[in-house]
Amino acid sequence: MITRLVEADVEFVVIGGLAARAHGSVRITEDLDICYNPTAENVGRLAGTLRDWNPYLRNVDPGLPWTMDERAFRDTPVMTLITDHGAIDLMDRVDGVGDYAEVYAAAIPVASDRVTFRALDLPGLLKAKRATGRPKDRDQIPELEALMQLRRRRAR
Repeated sequence: MITRLVEADVEFVVIGGLAARAHGSVRITEDLDICYNPTAENVGRLAGTLRDWNPYLRNVDPGLPWTMDERAFRDTPVMTLITDHGAIDLMDRVDGVGDYAEVYAAAIPVASDRVTFRALDLPGLLKAKRATGRPKDRDQIPELEALMQLRRRRAR
C-alpha cells in the first residue's frame, strides 16, 4: 500500500504501528495508519488511489451506499477502511502531534526496499500514543521509550 501511495504522489506520513516498526518495535500491526495532507489536490490523488482498491468503511454493515471521493474526506476526516490490499486508517491530524504540517515536521524519511516514505519520529509516536489513551497504545509506550533510550545511548 505504501508503495502505491508513493507512486501516486500522495502526500502522507505513516503514523501507527508501521511507523513504530520502522523504529524497531517488535509489535505486529494489521493495518496501515497514515496522516494525509488535506489539500484538494492531494485528497484527489488519495481518493483516486483508494478507489482502485475497492474500499469500504470498516465495521459498517456491507451494502450501505458509500462512495470513495473527495467529499468523503471532507465529511469524514478520520476514516477506517478495508480494501483489496488490506486495512488502512486515514486522518488529517494526529492527537498529541497536530495537523498534517506538524506531523510532517515530526517525521523522518524511511527507506524500504522499494520506496522512501516519511514516518512519525519516536517522540511524535510517544505523544500520539499518550494522547489516544487507548489500552493498546498505552501498552506500547514502554517499548517506544526503551527504543528512544537505546537511540540516545548510541548517539553518545
